[in-house]
Amino acid sequence: MAEGKWSKTGHFLAKILGIKLAYRDPLGVGADPATRGESASSDTAETYIEPEPTSLEWLLDLVPTRKDVVQYFVNLLPFLKWITRYNLQWAIGDLVAGITVGAVVVPQSMAYAKLAELEPQYGLYSSFMGVLIYWFFATSKDITIGPVAVMSTLTGNVVIKVQETHPEIPAPVIASALAVLCGAIVTFFGLIRWGFIVDFIPLTAISAFMTGSAINIATGQVKSMLGESADFSTRNATYRVIIDTLRYLPTTQIDAAMGLTALFMLYAIRGACNYGAKKHPHRAKTFFFISTLRTAFTILFYTMISAAVNLHRRDNPRFKILGNVPRGFTAAGVPKMNTKVISAFASELPPAVIVLLIEHIAISKSFGRVNNYVIDPSQELVAIGITNLLGPFLGAYPATGSFSRTAIKSKAGVRTPFAGVITAVVVLLAIYALPALFFYIPNSSLSAVIIHAVGDLITPPNTVYQFWRVNPLEVIIFFAGVLVTIFSSIENGIYTTICVSLFVFLWRTVKSRGEFLGRVKVHSVVGDHLLGRDGKYGSFGSTQVHQPKLVSDNPDETYRNVFLPVSHHDGSNPQISVEHPYPGVFIYRFSEGFVYPNANHETDYLVERIFKETRRTNLESWPRLGDRPWNNPGPRRGKKEESREHLPCLRAVILDFSSVNNVDVTSVQTLIDVRNQLDAYAAPIAVQWHFANITNRWTKRALASAGFGYPTPVPSDGFQPWKPIFSVAEIGGGRTEAEIAERQRKQKTDKLKSEDLEQGQQATEFEASSSSSVDEPDLQQQLASSKVYDNSQKRRYAVVSGINLPYFHVDLTSAVHAAIASVQEAESFTSKDLAQ
Repeated sequence: MAEGKWSKTGHFLAKILGIKLAYRDPLGVGADPATRGESASSDTAETYIEPEPTSLEWLLDLVPTRKDVVQYFVNLLPFLKWITRYNLQWAIGDLVAGITVGAVVVPQSMAYAKLAELEPQYGLYSSFMGVLIYWFFATSKDITIGPVAVMSTLTGNVVIKVQETHPEIPAPVIASALAVLCGAIVTFFGLIRWGFIVDFIPLTAISAFMTGSAINIATGQVKSMLGESADFSTRNATYRVIIDTLRYLPTTQIDAAMGLTALFMLYAIRGACNYGAKKHPHRAKTFFFISTLRTAFTILFYTMISAAVNLHRRDNPRFKILGNVPRGFTAAGVPKMNTKVISAFASELPPAVIVLLIEHIAISKSFGRVNNYVIDPSQELVAIGITNLLGPFLGAYPATGSFSRTAIKSKAGVRTPFAGVITAVVVLLAIYALPALFFYIPNSSLSAVIIHAVGDLITPPNTVYQFWRVNPLEVIIFFAGVLVTIFSSIENGIYTTICVSLFVFLWRTVKSRGEFLGRVKVHSVVGDHLLGRDGKYGSFGSTQVHQPKLVSDNPDETYRNVFLPVSHHDGSNPQISVEHPYPGVFIYRFSEGFVYPNANHETDYLVERIFKETRRTNLESWPRLGDRPWNNPGPRRGKKEESREHLPCLRAVILDFSSVNNVDVTSVQTLIDVRNQLDAYAAPIAVQWHFANITNRWTKRALASAGFGYPTPVPSDGFQPWKPIFSVAEIGGGRTEAEIAERQRKQKTDKLKSEDLEQGQQATEFEASSSSSVDEPDLQQQLASSKVYDNSQKRRYAVVSGINLPYFHVDLTSAVHAAIASVQEAESFTSKDLAQ
């Protein structure tokens, strides 16, 4: 009662609002089901009417279940899944990796703090909080969170920019505020599970950004490494820094001895270890740890030299040294956030957030693939977001994943994210036990450490060459990003690579163009044998050199149909003749989806080619000059129009939706307009529209709502004669005794027809011919008598796709068969009408 009342209310409202509820039914209520193909059923084959998806289904898919909600909160703390299984073997691997990374992160973090325009202890604070907090939320065992060169440089730029207008604001306050805001934004993206946004940044953009940034940072550290006394800014564009560095080379101080030799030692140790590992593979692990500790060894070595030279010259050292590093967490406290600080660097937030995302996700994905595990990008955003939210409470500045330290951690044999706790202990010991030793670290040696570290971020020429082999356009984007970074800034380089990459993506989508396909019969050959459909080898001989010949009695039994581009743009052999499957029947495959950006371009190309390769059905449709449309005025006076009588008339269009997942209102409306245009072109015959490989129920619903999926009605005659062809598949099982008896009765009725069919044949398709204007045997009797449905072996078959939409096919082969059969049916009746 209630349902009927709601139904009546809905119909009443629809009538008032002018909504056509039966807009999907081209014939209206009570139409002949045979005409629509709905009679293509049998009690020996399971009938299937495909239901449309509903709005309620869509909403239910969006609403999370209780299990989904529980799983969401469980996923926020991934360590709960493995911490209870922690064992001694894992602990040993984490201990070695944690101590190794700790020995590297201490000198690197103090050096990177200089890039951020902060005192060295802030680098230690950032390293400690990064490795300590990350493991709670991590889905990557290899990542090491902490200060990195690029993020430190961006932080330094922000500090300088804010202090130009607000010199009273201390640099640590600016850096802490930047970390909190970046952390809040990234955490929000992670909590709403928007980790996919990183996928919009391609590999070439990341490579260009890393390469340009590495060059920028390295050139900016040359002045400090050489100890040049000239006063010029290393925050200018890279090319300006290079020019100024070369110009003021005469001002080089004794610092160069501590910097250049340190840089040489770093590369010498790494080169010697790599050579030793190749010459002595059984000691490769030992050489790896020696190479990994080269940074710590170099800093300790030059610190001892500096201490020996400057022990009695603390107030007037021979070269610049790091100076006093306070013991403990002297900057612990609540970060100071105010609108003045935030408004001062608000414009710098986008590049800072992008850098956090790019470096961390790119590195974690890369090492996940190398070590055979999968990260959760959204959860990784939560991890680095919370790290940057909580880090400033101990004085940290923005931190993200480090490429060099992550590589070291991975090669050191890390087993779980808990290795970060070991690294945190090492950093904590450094903060409380080694500040007195840090006093004598030479600044030039720290600059050498930075240059050596960022050198690994530069994309090698071989990788660029591989980009060129894959796609030359990507190389142009790569060099565009690098050059903008060198001649402008890191921020502009980031914007350039991302914007150009997105533009190329949109251009490819908008200008995408599908291919017209033709049917080709192919045979599979294994050596000198022909592979049959049953998987058995047949004969394959030759009578001439390079001229194979099938010697099978019936070679047609071994072929299969494939569909290749008529233009051979796919690289197929141009000697093979690829033609349309039938005169006037066209197969078109979309290349990159079918939505509003590319809908017009795709359909324009479709119509253009069809007009070029066909002729109008009614050549006398323009008997007078004034009847012609303005955009097709015909030949000039005194000249005859080119004859097109040799071209076929348009009969059917088959659209391959294998690359189409979703459609929208714009694309469907464009398809409707094209259908109307082609119907006018082919009048009085309506063009058939067949669709293959549709995998989305909502796409079927959208197309069906526009009148696709069944024959297009002709205004004068209703429907043209057509043949629905459906695909069926075996579903297994047996039937009841009553059903078997009924089947046997029908078999006796059509015994002669049944005997002509092969026993036990397992078919994949059947033809169901039907037309209200055709005098043919009853369709039910045809299907019942067909051996396709022979149940002697208790086989059961069912229609694969819904018979209520007979022009939606499971594959191209069935679509082609249906289109050709319907065209031939229509042509035969046209011939009969002409004969009468």
